[in-house]
Amino acid sequence: MVRIISMTSSIRPSLSSLRSSSTASRFPVRLSSFSPSRRGLSYSHLASAVPQWQLFGLKASKLLKVDGNGMRVASAGNAAQASTSATQENAFEWVKKDKRRMLHVVYRVGDLDKTIKFYTECLGMKLLRKRDIPEERYTNAFLGYGPEDSHFVIELTYNYGVDKYDIGTGFGHFGIAVDDVVKTVELVKAKGGKVTREPGPVKGGSTVIAFVEDPEGYKFELLERGPTPEPLCQVMLRVGDLDRSINFYEKAFGMELLRKRDNPEYKYTIAMMGYGPEDKNAVLELTYNYGVTDYDKGNAYAQIAVGTDDVYKTAEAIKLSGGKIIREPGPLPGINTKITACLDPDGWKSVFVDNVDFLKELE
Repeated sequence: MVRIISMTSSIRPSLSSLRSSSTASRFPVRLSSFSPSRRGLSYSHLASAVPQWQLFGLKASKLLKVDGNGMRVASAGNAAQASTSATQENAFEWVKKDKRRMLHVVYRVGDLDKTIKFYTECLGMKLLRKRDIPEERYTNAFLGYGPEDSHFVIELTYNYGVDKYDIGTGFGHFGIAVDDVVKTVELVKAKGGKVTREPGPVKGGSTVIAFVEDPEGYKFELLERGPTPEPLCQVMLRVGDLDRSINFYEKAFGMELLRKRDNPEYKYTIAMMGYGPEDKNAVLELTYNYGVTDYDKGNAYAQIAVGTDDVYKTAEAIKLSGGKIIREPGPLPGINTKITACLDPDGWKSVFVDNVDFLKELE
């Protein structure tokens, strides 16, 4: 069974209404407090007319050079280069100091009630809240092991009339820390759940794990651990260039490389990225399979959400890191919650939500 120890509450945005882009655009993922009746309200994209060097507090003196005769202004080309370099340095320093945390993971399901039943009865989660938006033809359900303002949670999206999605080959699994893997697997079997990997030590290690599958086909890795404040502990995604991904998540997301392990016998390498130790925080597990550079992402998995103190600075840092902004920073119509959305180098989507706005939204 899952055991949870108390955890100091931290600001954690909960995004639930941003529509998904690309091939999955017809299957919306929405923001929790979105009011369809106010969709027509205008809002500022604020794609930033402010120069990047001003946005990150870069002083004009940084653009001056000193020679033997004293100070002189750098040439236009050199000044631009110096500005870009200094801006990047300031941006990445700001990212490291920003109050960030993995907030929730969003994905689509074809049978909401059946999925909720599996998560609560087999995996020990709680249904935190559920909201139906008939005029927009979708329903959201939030599940997890603690309140949304202090825990990493799952947001399920059911779109009316859509009973099946393609998970693809890029999404891997979610991780759940449990006290006893064997007992949890027995419970899953007793409830009619599917076990795809029986309990036993992980390949090349000693941690006892097992894999189960929910009614929609999403895989969950059960990891045997002691009490933890964050039982929902992993999201695993496959990437085509691990070093490139690590560099991006360090600079653009401010994540730390917690550990990296190569398994040449099984031809894969993993990297654990996050905002704190694995036993106390949810982490992003990036997996590189030797020789595989591209994956089919399907239309089922949507995104992770991350909290930030400033979506505008976040967007600029992502651009400076080579990421793609697919939703410029600014408030959402009707609710004024500020967000920005991006794609990583492999096309995995993430949404950043303003911390203060999120708390207001929960209220």
